[in-house]
Amino acid sequence: MLIGIPKEIMYKENRVAALPETVEKFKKLGFDVIVETKAGTGAFTDDEAYQKAGAEIAPDAAEVFDRSDIILKVKEPLFNDQFSKHEIDMLKENQVLITFLHPAAPSNHGDVKKLQDRNITAFTMDGIPRISRAQRMDPLTSMSAITGYKAIIIAAANFPKFIPMIGTSIGMIKPANILVVGTGVVGLQAIATGKRLGGVVKAVDIRPDAKKEAESLGVKVVGFDAPPELAIGEGGYAKALPEEWLEKEREALVPLVAESDIIILSALVPGEVAQHLITEEMVEKMNPGSVIIDVSVDQGGNCAVTDPGKELIHQGVYICGIKNIPGSLPVHSSWLYANNLYYFVENLFKNRTGEFDMNDEIIKGALVTHKGKLYHEGTLKAMGAE
Repeated sequence: MLIGIPKEIMYKENRVAALPETVEKFKKLGFDVIVETKAGTGAFTDDEAYQKAGAEIAPDAAEVFDRSDIILKVKEPLFNDQFSKHEIDMLKENQVLITFLHPAAPSNHGDVKKLQDRNITAFTMDGIPRISRAQRMDPLTSMSAITGYKAIIIAAANFPKFIPMIGTSIGMIKPANILVVGTGVVGLQAIATGKRLGGVVKAVDIRPDAKKEAESLGVKVVGFDAPPELAIGEGGYAKALPEEWLEKEREALVPLVAESDIIILSALVPGEVAQHLITEEMVEKMNPGSVIIDVSVDQGGNCAVTDPGKELIHQGVYICGIKNIPGSLPVHSSWLYANNLYYFVENLFKNRTGEFDMNDEIIKGALVTHKGKLYHEGTLKAMGAE
């Protein structure tokens, strides 16, 4: 079977889905690999390195899509300006696509239906369950540490004031107030980075264990308490709150948002649409110059004002909805993600046949479309609400 690696075409996406070291591993498993020329440039990897690892170099994306049995990508399919064609339309019937699809997000439902109609077998890397056996395949975790760190850096770059307390000849400048909503891997890294920069950091999470982890970093955990049976889902991860409890959380956030200079939003339910925790009215009560980094945007975003994939100013508040924050650290993020993909593909074809083990919970969790059928539970739930 031939694995194809096209160059990513999302704006400022410098990651690549395979590196020479994973090409060598794929070759040992019996796969052949074709890589679009310059696909690794953003991660400082040239065509010659891929060739030495055993890959064939294709002159363009069209050849990669046309010849490959499996396409490995980083981000969801987009419109390819070079060929005036959407990447989904460049796929062939029965081809396998493995990438981040974020299929439950309403903005991606059209693409999911198109993959289904075109009879593409699609797997989403954000659907891999967080179990011990899947740790090596889980890019949500590997990318989250990068996202949390860089979210604070982006915030600092767009914040028109100092973050730490600064002493001057005129007087003391107060430190910035940073609020981190969601204290999973992203949130914890954001907390640690915000503290290193000298901000006064507070955190919000509805899960008791997540609160303890945040407190262990020396920050104050604020917000409100929800019943554990409503807050905690499978594997200890967050559940989507019922509407009445979601409204209570919003009420608790109102004064916290108003006093914050920087907010990092990372409250996610695995595989489902992110809930809007920050309303437009709440944003408008923030001081001009404040910053919101909504890293849950791939699944719809936690802020009602966020425009997915874009940066905007709303009544003086900078709101960042960039979808590929890890792409701004392409060397480490490509190395992590390429290895996540390798281990996923190794497990996917463990039977050394073209048939997948549909009882494997990792495969079941990541499968979106197969033989014209939609499988992904979070997407089925989200589409049912349309």
